[in-house]
Amino acid sequence: MTVPRTTDIPPVLVLSTGRCGSTMISDLLSRHPAVLSLSEFFVPLGPEAFAHDSIDGDGFWRILSRQSPALRAMLRDGIVVDEMLYPYDRPGMRHGLADLPPMMMVTLPHLTDAPEALYDALEPVVRARPAMPLADQYRALFEDLAGRLGRRVWIERSGGSLMLASKLLRLFPDARVIHVHRDGRDTAMSMEKHHNFKVLVGAMKAARRLGVDATREFTRDRGRRLDVLSQRMIFPFINARRLAEGVTLPELGAFWSLMIGLAREVLDPLPPDRLLTVAFEDVQRAPREQLQAMIRFIDPGLDDPAWLDEVSAIPRPARSRAADLPPEVYTALTEACRPGLEALGYPV
Repeated sequence: MTVPRTTDIPPVLVLSTGRCGSTMISDLLSRHPAVLSLSEFFVPLGPEAFAHDSIDGDGFWRILSRQSPALRAMLRDGIVVDEMLYPYDRPGMRHGLADLPPMMMVTLPHLTDAPEALYDALEPVVRARPAMPLADQYRALFEDLAGRLGRRVWIERSGGSLMLASKLLRLFPDARVIHVHRDGRDTAMSMEKHHNFKVLVGAMKAARRLGVDATREFTRDRGRRLDVLSQRMIFPFINARRLAEGVTLPELGAFWSLMIGLAREVLDPLPPDRLLTVAFEDVQRAPREQLQAMIRFIDPGLDDPAWLDEVSAIPRPARSRAADLPPEVYTALTEACRPGLEALGYPV
């Protein structure tokens, strides 16, 4: 089956460590009339999102609509996705945390004020599709959404998506990449306030105690059925909040630095016309210049003075909070972040 194409610009992946301003950039891009901004699409889907070479429409819909074991465990324990947009706790809403489809948490509410109606419209279309390569299923879905909403290019951004960079670039080898980063010390301090990242780092620590290097999964360009089965066997018995206990600020800084190292490994081979590296601090300092460079990188034909006037007025400079830490904590955090800070040119 040939996927019909409604977009005329190559796709864009906004990749980041998370907690570095990528959400704001996604929101700013979503205001452009030609951009389909897919926020928090891939990360919430879990390992099954990459564990198939080919899949039919029914199987693909299950990935989109059913929580992975890890996501179910987090929601069960009251750990809600940072950017949650679906008002699950409002009276009369169709879904609660126990049955909330992954793409209903952020992605669809980010696109429309009627996410349930869009979800209902997508289901029969997706489920009717025959078996096809996994990448084509994703492209068909995104092309469908772009066509419905009259957009010319789709852009996906999930917090922490650098962990999926190898897999995403295999699925979308024509994609342009915007790598968004922020000083690792401020990023780690933001991660410390969000259980999602503490659970992740806590799970990596637990795996390491069992002799398993969970970071190897980040470098694989294909998902594995083994990872899906492992989640099904392990996460029903795990307390996600307990995993987060004891995760320190330097450990979060070290995780950030690990992700920056992964970015160098995976993204540096890309040619200049397919990679744009953006410091969030620069967006705050010079939003007009940075946002114009971003939209021209996506496609020069997307220049839109009215959009640029609107969005460049939104970012505001913010002072780094890391310098307010006690000296011994600041020193420990800086050392944990040092490899990533030096790679990106931040002062150490």
